[in-house]
Amino acid sequence: MEFDVVIVGGGPAGLAAACRLTQLAEADGKELSVVVVEKGSEIGAHILSGNVFEPGALDELFPKWKEEGAPVRSAVTGDTIHYLISEQKSLRVPGIFLPAPMHNKGNYIISLGRLCQWMGEKAEAAGINVFPGFAASEVLYDDNGSVKGVATSDMGIGKDGHRKDSFQAGYELVGKYTIFAEGVRGNLSESLMQKFDLRKDADPQHYGIGIKEIWEIDSSKHQEGLVVHTMGWPLDNKTEGGGFLYHAANNQVFAGFIVALNYRNPYLSPFQEFQRWKLHPEIRHYFEGGKRIGYGARAVNKGGLQSLPRLSFPGGMLVGCGAGFLNGVKIKGAHTAIKTGMLAAESVYASLAKGEERETLSDYDQRVRESWVYKELHRVRNFGPALHKLGTFLGAAFTFIDQNIFRGKLPFTMRNKETDHASLTKAIDARPIDYAKPDGVITFDRLSSVFLSSTIHEEDQPSHLRLKNEATPISHNLPIFDEPAQRYCPAGVYEIVDDGGEPRFQINAGNCVHCKTCDIKDPTQNIVWTVPEGGGGPNYSGM
Repeated sequence: MEFDVVIVGGGPAGLAAACRLTQLAEADGKELSVVVVEKGSEIGAHILSGNVFEPGALDELFPKWKEEGAPVRSAVTGDTIHYLISEQKSLRVPGIFLPAPMHNKGNYIISLGRLCQWMGEKAEAAGINVFPGFAASEVLYDDNGSVKGVATSDMGIGKDGHRKDSFQAGYELVGKYTIFAEGVRGNLSESLMQKFDLRKDADPQHYGIGIKEIWEIDSSKHQEGLVVHTMGWPLDNKTEGGGFLYHAANNQVFAGFIVALNYRNPYLSPFQEFQRWKLHPEIRHYFEGGKRIGYGARAVNKGGLQSLPRLSFPGGMLVGCGAGFLNGVKIKGAHTAIKTGMLAAESVYASLAKGEERETLSDYDQRVRESWVYKELHRVRNFGPALHKLGTFLGAAFTFIDQNIFRGKLPFTMRNKETDHASLTKAIDARPIDYAKPDGVITFDRLSSVFLSSTIHEEDQPSHLRLKNEATPISHNLPIFDEPAQRYCPAGVYEIVDDGGEPRFQINAGNCVHCKTCDIKDPTQNIVWTVPEGGGGPNYSGM
């Protein structure tokens, strides 16, 4: 199937690129054939974010979004941040001490999944082909080595690798340009970075794992528009992360916890740390008498400006969180995703207007450098490295000085060259963590949580979680790190089971919520995340 432009990923970046392309073509009285291919069963099914949304980029893309019914309605009414000193004590941080970019006046508490559904409707109304349920599994190249499109995965392959009666071959989607908007740690984006050496001058990308629940709470405790952040307990000073509690509409709160994946203790479980966090008196009272109705998890990139790869290559470009445009101080990436999608569209359209195709559009990199996205990331460039080098307490103090006094203009740029997967200490040198059993009221286990994500995979298919060396988990990771996969996965995918008195590494691929943590944190980079059959994975509602 041939198109002018192929877009991989139906998130905010990919949909913004598609919509902007049609806007430009319509303004010129021309037509473009554009396709958006999305691995989720529907637009929004794989979208998970906090989300306090900064609307500036949406203003640029759809100036009349309010009149047009965008699901962006709950304006932020207040910001609070608490330093959790211990499991019982806390200290509210005065607003004057917050880094300036953390203030959320003018922002909204939204479901990013619902915003993407709305954008998807706008795209379809503009004549864009939107194909949900098709997972792009392979990059296609022409005879000159330029990207010419993608192939979607075959469907109807059994666990044994043979074709079932339901077999359906994948599609080749070919375009003059291909925009990759896969989100964090997209497998095709990562392969392109390697093939074209796009990370040559960049720091390693750094990540966190974000775990989120949606709760319906007592109306007397609900304050629509209130944004609550925490730092400190249950994490120690050397482990980056913190919690959030966003009061959305309809007596709902979005509760979540982020743990940086450069943590060192192999016994740490991000999921269990989130459950512990909910028990702190400053947080727990919101949940008492409430009901948990949603769960999900997703990696977030946090390397910032120094970790951005080169963005363009022959025939295509990277946009949004797949490239790493999240602002770590703001804890926001949707607005930069939308804007970089728009910038990529403008670069592609300019090239197509000149009759070009499959060129290296370096002007896209230049457009990004000249945009507010680059200026915003440049201002907060030292945030992540400061936390890594100084710890969370001193790192936060440095960030306040850097952002509020010097406004990000200190005459140096800090770096962090250590990869997240190389950060673990040996189990023999680490302190085991005793996590309490869940109470089923405030705290829960992983399997009941995965149930709320509505995760479904075709059972009879090859595992999309592949091991480069099947012996490594038991021969290396277990004796050295007590196999951390059984703890870092927020969905119970990886287990060490007793097999006749011998340990065996078991992969429960059907549980996978596509968070990509395993692909990032495995200490030997032995686990490779690939796409399952299209439509497989979580089916989030309102995330």
